Amino acid sequence: HVHTNYSDGKGTIESMAEAAISLGYEYLVFCDHSQSLRVANGLSPEKLKQKLAAVREADEKYGEIRLLCGSEVDILKDGALDYEDGLLAELDFVVGSVHTSFGVGEQAMTERIVRAMNNPHVRVIGHPTGRILERREPYEVDVSRLIREAAATNTVLELNSYPDRLDLAVPYVREAMEAGVRISIDTDAHDERALSLVRYGV
Repeated sequence: HVHTNYSDGKGTIESMAEAAISLGYEYLVFCDHSQSLRVANGLSPEKLKQKLAAVREADEKYGEIRLLCGSEVDILKDGALDYEDGLLAELDFVVGSVHTSFGVGEQAMTERIVRAMNNPHVRVIGHPTGRILERREPYEVDVSRLIREAAATNTVLELNSYPDRLDLAVPYVREAMEAGVRISIDTDAHDERALSLVRYGV
């Protein structure tokens, strides 16, 4: 789960790939933001299809790494996703994340994310509690319910390695692992240097 200059990242597909190769990565999943998150230059469906073609072309060029095209798709207020299922089906990987309407309350937020987990295209729930350390408290959500739903739907929960997120928090990671839920440790990198941040997640 990394970003490029297609949305709010600074690196290109190629520069991110080359930085990942230098760090020994075996694969990289480009997950730029979806269309509703305009503040982050979210991609229209047409722009996403352009990026998909560009990632496929770059993947042919770099034999040392597997490059995949995904999207960090906004989970809308009602739990629907920000792209149609037909477009999501074309992607290698879909991360569903909440970026707006944080104050809906615990029950509504929990149901919102649960609905997204039940979309067959969603592989991972990104930064599941939305916290930003020293800046934003987690939104109200029943994480234990999310963990149970993740186990039932085979959805992965993210441990976002960015130092100001580290979301999921450690107690929830332990609870998830005990429930048999897989954890994705990734950087959410928006530039080449941030690819090294995975060590904090590890």
